[in-house]
Amino acid sequence: MFSVLPVYFFILLGFIAKKVFTNQLDERTLVLLSLYFFQPVLIFWGLTKRPIDYEFIVSPILYFLIMLVSLGVLILINKKIFSQRQDQSIYLATALVGNTGNLGIPLGIALFGMDSVPYTSIINIANTFFIYIFAVYFFARDNFSLKEAIISIMKIPGIWFAILALLINSQGVGINKHVYSALEMGAYTSMVIQLIIFGMYLSSVKVKILPWYSSLHISFVKHILLPAIGILIIVNFTNLNSYVASILIMELMVPLAVNNVNLAALYHCKPYDVAASILISSVVFVSLLYFYIQIIEYFVK
Repeated sequence: MFSVLPVYFFILLGFIAKKVFTNQLDERTLVLLSLYFFQPVLIFWGLTKRPIDYEFIVSPILYFLIMLVSLGVLILINKKIFSQRQDQSIYLATALVGNTGNLGIPLGIALFGMDSVPYTSIINIANTFFIYIFAVYFFARDNFSLKEAIISIMKIPGIWFAILALLINSQGVGINKHVYSALEMGAYTSMVIQLIIFGMYLSSVKVKILPWYSSLHISFVKHILLPAIGILIIVNFTNLNSYVASILIMELMVPLAVNNVNLAALYHCKPYDVAASILISSVVFVSLLYFYIQIIEYFVK
């Protein structure tokens, strides 16, 4: 439990910094630095840390499959829960998208050690594809096409760095130790910046006007339904080793992604409601963290 305290320290640091320097700190600047510079370094570093093997390839495919199965369930029930189309869009777009990069990678290091980074990094790539295909579509489905969503994926540098890293890894190309040290520094910087960004976004949420109905429904999906579907599929239909299975389950349990707010704001789809859902999801995650760790430890054995 204490091993995850540094994660929350940096989230709290970002929260306090934004509260104290409200007009002097612009989280968008940090988002751009993280998205276009530090996250590609983190992805490249993570995907070249170990040779490609069965679990390395299967884990992101399985993660994406679990997300698709869960999305199918939500499509069947969303109109029974929400009457307004925009609320239905938020539900479908955000409820499954976890913070696999901002929180998942550092949390994986805290719980499983550095050996988890290749797996959390490639799972984060699968999550990114889901965001920029399905989440983008639902946020702007009245005036946005899947073709445009796919084009937007191609503009994300992390995707190209992931492809380059996988090519280098598959060919067995060695990386100079000095270059690797620089990559490692950039990767750790990315983790810290991402956590601070998360805290800064949370500071903008006003507790008095939280949309409890939608947020609690979204949190139920993110923290109960999605992990349950994932565990059911992993246990009954795969032969992953316990270590990788535990990492995959952890990534399904992390709270909602900050990227949800970015996309909601971009397509004018109640961004403050989405930010509130992230806050509530984060609180639910903290309250369930002890039980999550017990579940993960059960699979590690």
